[in-house]
Amino acid sequence: MKNRVKIIGLVLLAWGCKKPFTPPGDISADNRYLVVEGVISMNDSTFIRLSRTKKVDTFKTVVPELHAQVNIESNANASYALIEAGNGIYAAPPLNLDTSRRYRLRIKTTDGKEYISDFVPVKDAPPIDSIGFIARAQGVQLYVNSHNSASTTRYYRWEYQETWQFHSMYASSYRNDLHPRLVSDQKYSCFASDTSGNILLASTIKLATDVIYQAPLTLIPANSEKIETKYSILVRQYALTSDAYDFWQNLQKNTENIGSIFDVLPSEVQGNFHCLSNPSETVIGYLCAGNITSKRIFISADELLPTYSVQYPYSCVLDTTFTAPADASQQRSTNIYWQSTAIDSIVQGLYGVPDVLGVPYAYTYSAGPCVDCTIRGTRIKPSFWK
Repeated sequence: MKNRVKIIGLVLLAWGCKKPFTPPGDISADNRYLVVEGVISMNDSTFIRLSRTKKVDTFKTVVPELHAQVNIESNANASYALIEAGNGIYAAPPLNLDTSRRYRLRIKTTDGKEYISDFVPVKDAPPIDSIGFIARAQGVQLYVNSHNSASTTRYYRWEYQETWQFHSMYASSYRNDLHPRLVSDQKYSCFASDTSGNILLASTIKLATDVIYQAPLTLIPANSEKIETKYSILVRQYALTSDAYDFWQNLQKNTENIGSIFDVLPSEVQGNFHCLSNPSETVIGYLCAGNITSKRIFISADELLPTYSVQYPYSCVLDTTFTAPADASQQRSTNIYWQSTAIDSIVQGLYGVPDVLGVPYAYTYSAGPCVDCTIRGTRIKPSFWK
């Protein structure tokens, strides 16, 4: 018994001795490595994103690389310029490139440096067979199915974009100027969207057939407002070379599979970009080229479990504010006694006997995010919505 007490005491002591971790080395060093993201598309527009890494101790998430010169080059000496679209994005319309050629990317930045990728072959993604889902108690698991009858893909990567319809906790009947809210100005129902954040990979290299079956995409919690009305997901599928797959798998391990003593140790991620001006400079990214395939599905709330209960992301309560002083002997004022949270968040008007003209003498209101869905989304219905 005494030994058990000692062990428990040591565990508690170790738990209480945790200290904030400071990474070794100079975390304030401003190593602004170039990051290149994107795929040379054979069947659609090409988009390349250029950005820079940032210091660990800064909060800025993305540092776009602006005003660079970006060109696609073939091994037949053809060159195609990309146009700067803003925020570090460089784009080209469908180019109808020769799929028998190999391609690379050449980048010149405003600091005079030049970067280039290795030539890569064109690798087309097969069509997506289907996107499905399984409604479980903990939430909705989405997955993707695909195959290649010729068994020439073997390495797959996916990205997705989510869109969903949601509503605010309360419907607003009045604007903050006390005029009734028109249907065209409603702020109850909105649309929101998000993109995949994890690296999604699969390989069939160890299988007899090139078939992907129920590769997991994302799990939507049972209490998420994404599935309270209608949800849509657009999945894009990429075919990778074995080297590209190794790059993405290594990046996945370094960014997602860390945090416990059982995870792999971080290692250097080798891409296929190089700095011609300074060969020792690190460049992050891996260029691929090929056709990209995609598929979209919709999921309505009535297709899911009736036990799902959506949890609104804010704590919402109703309160009341008056248009006149509490002392009835004072002259009634048309100015409302606003609290800061009442701006543009009126829910409804309250009527009483003194209001013979049908004018509310008080209003109920809530915090803005509880009434105005446009704070977190848009009222504009997406063109693909059905």
